[in-house]
Amino acid sequence: MIQIENCEVVGMEAAIRGMRNPMNSWGRSDTLFIRDGMYYMLNGDSGPYCDEDAIEIGENDMKLMRQLADGGSVHAKYRRMIVVYADIVAPLYWWKEFDTYKVGTVANSCSTMHKIHAKEFTLEDFSCEHLLGFGDDELRRVINVLNVYRKKFLETQDKRYWWQMIQLLPSSYNQRRTVMLNYEVLSNIFKYRKDHKLDEWRKFCSWIFSLPYSEIITGVVPTENVDEQNSTQKGKEQ
Repeated sequence: MIQIENCEVVGMEAAIRGMRNPMNSWGRSDTLFIRDGMYYMLNGDSGPYCDEDAIEIGENDMKLMRQLADGGSVHAKYRRMIVVYADIVAPLYWWKEFDTYKVGTVANSCSTMHKIHAKEFTLEDFSCEHLLGFGDDELRRVINVLNVYRKKFLETQDKRYWWQMIQLLPSSYNQRRTVMLNYEVLSNIFKYRKDHKLDEWRKFCSWIFSLPYSEIITGVVPTENVDEQNSTQKGKEQ
């Protein structure tokens, strides 16, 4: 199970400016930056615009962005400047893999150390949708044991009972984190995780398509999806 909420993307304008710096080609930029009912462009043009604050990437800029993206991370440095914030709820076994992406990411998580006893454990706190009968029974048994020790800890504040919760907690326990990523990190994640055996990774990669101008991350035009991309790639390999 994975939930991704409260997504925010910032830095697109700075990324486009920076992308144009090496060749001093700001005059060729055709992106509209819209703010407070006005548009402005890197070439100096500006005027009234009846729309909410937004960015409409022009054809010239998108062509260059995709060319640089096709050249790999060395050429697509602008992607590092496009920052994504989101709240993610996912099981600990997924977070262990996510934590391999240390460069260009920041995360603040709900604390199991400080708040593990804050509420009673329930089945909904765990990612257990694939458990079979015996496994489901075992998880329910563990949850009951966790709640016994939680009650004892609340009654006594004896740290021995707190240790029982910490060391018995299954890796299927769901944790919420607020994360900061960027389009370059997401490009690496998409490349290596879109076909992963974990449902959480495949759903995460599908979420990437919902981001503005996701084609500069995935190389896939917005009308396509992960399954179509996989089919196309397999066809090329054959």
